[in-house]
Amino acid sequence: MAKVIRAGEAGLSRRLEIPRFRHQSTFATGCYSARVVKTASTQWLAPGARAPDFALPDTEGRLRRPADLRGEHGLVVAFICNHCPFVKHIRSGLAEFGRDYAARGLGLVAINSNDAASHPDDAPGTMAAERRSAGYTFPYLHDESQAVAQAYRAACTPDFFVFDRDLRLAYRGQFDDSRPGLDLPVTGADLRAACDALIAGRPVGAAQKPSLGCNIKWKPGLEPAWFGG
Repeated sequence: MAKVIRAGEAGLSRRLEIPRFRHQSTFATGCYSARVVKTASTQWLAPGARAPDFALPDTEGRLRRPADLRGEHGLVVAFICNHCPFVKHIRSGLAEFGRDYAARGLGLVAINSNDAASHPDDAPGTMAAERRSAGYTFPYLHDESQAVAQAYRAACTPDFFVFDRDLRLAYRGQFDDSRPGLDLPVTGADLRAACDALIAGRPVGAAQKPSLGCNIKWKPGLEPAWFGG
């Protein structure tokens, strides 16, 4: 059983109105369910907020925590899953990002918080194979209780949070402008720009576009306030 340290309410900014849209037929995958929406990240975790602590198992069963995962310059926390078309769209780019920035002293960890009962493609037993297939060199953790996604106010897959060396939030937003069905290359430009500034000791720009993807698949009764039907 994973040990999860629940975060308090400190560090939340005011509630933002988040646009939500029904999936279009272009995204015909296992993301569909009775309550599935294309969802923007909440950006509720305020700049400067400390990373909520956790202890979650990786694909080898080891418990991992933010303080142990951060690099010299900080830590990127990405909420992803195996099956989401938005994650699949950036999959190779995310793997490349992880290799590039690990070499520059930045930690990266991915967390899968989806309900495995409703979405068995995201079950813990599938994650090690996905990590190998995708070429992820960073840890891939399972948030079975969904408490960590709740603490981070995560909303979608993918959803990105960048913390500095003191584990204070510097960026929360998109990987880049590319989306499934759009004729735009996957570059990771937004996330890379934020991390480049962090590593160089420059302020990360305040203009941070929300990420967009499939909603996190919440367990019945655990849907957070920011998840709309």
